[in-house]
Amino acid sequence: MSINRYIDHTLLKPEATEAQIVELCREAVRYQFASVCINPCYIAVAARELRGSGVKTGTVIGFPLGATTREVKVFEAEQAMRNGAEELDMVMNIGALKAGLREAVAGEIRAVVEAARGKALVKVIIECCLLTEEEKIAACQIVQEAGANFVKTSTGFASGGATVKDVRLIRQTVGPDMGIKASGGIRDYRTALAMIEAGANRIGTSSGVAIFREANP
Repeated sequence: MSINRYIDHTLLKPEATEAQIVELCREAVRYQFASVCINPCYIAVAARELRGSGVKTGTVIGFPLGATTREVKVFEAEQAMRNGAEELDMVMNIGALKAGLREAVAGEIRAVVEAARGKALVKVIIECCLLTEEEKIAACQIVQEAGANFVKTSTGFASGGATVKDVRLIRQTVGPDMGIKASGGIRDYRTALAMIEAGANRIGTSSGVAIFREANP
């Protein structure tokens, strides 16, 4: 298994500098990771560094709370794609889900999916650590029905990250064909491998280089 092709090489810290983003991109090219995942202000920088490399430029939408409006998320997605983003990790409206406002949650995901159609993958962060098991299942069903490409476990900024149990539940809910991104707290090869075995297609981590080196000593 080529672990590098599962990794979204991530730097979302608020204090990240342009120089650090450039280095992140160069590492992603060197190790041929699937993508980088960076804050929207650095999309153009990342797109320039990654051009022609086969590594995708990814960014976040409505991050990290998911509490911006539908219109803002769509605008953010459209601007991100104009700047070169090829993958969009959007945060679901978590409060609306917990309030049972299923159509409101689905509507904003559909709006971003429609804006991204033919231009970018859409991964929807459901923030598992804030949801009950029933809410996780409902969130996965909504994301799938709204036409997104991936369910993503976590932002990495809430009270917990990815767990094998959650990845397994998501896979059971969405079936064999939809993407799953496990993200948050994945810092070593053993944990990454466990997530993949549970059903993850992507691993969001800031420890991509360490994981690759552990897998390929």
